[in-house]
Amino acid sequence: VQLQASGGGLVQPGGSLRISCAISGSIFDFNAMGWYRQAPGKQRELVVAVIRGGGPSYVDSVKGRFTISRDNAKNTVYLQMNSLKIEDTAVYYCNVIDPRGYQYWGQGTQVTVSS
Repeated sequence: VQLQASGGGLVQPGGSLRISCAISGSIFDFNAMGWYRQAPGKQRELVVAVIRGGGPSYVDSVKGRFTISRDNAKNTVYLQMNSLKIEDTAVYYCNVIDPRGYQYWGQGTQVTVSS
């Protein structure tokens, strides 16, 4: 399984960005998927996770601003980020978990929020 993240970049505070994660396998093969981020000098943190059969669970700091979605035909997961803040600056990683519990990670995409 390979995950290819893309779409990161530089955006001003208050702006929007959508990042993508293309999955080499079928999107239906996984029990969970989500996005993590890691800011400089900080630990990687969960941004949003979706478990099979359930709804998304967002970290409090992004609730109401970020939205996870998926395109089943393209085996792609998206993260729409609105009202971006400087503290959202981080490398964003997509993650999936298969039925055996194995985790797979994308290579990360840099999101920088700066004026």
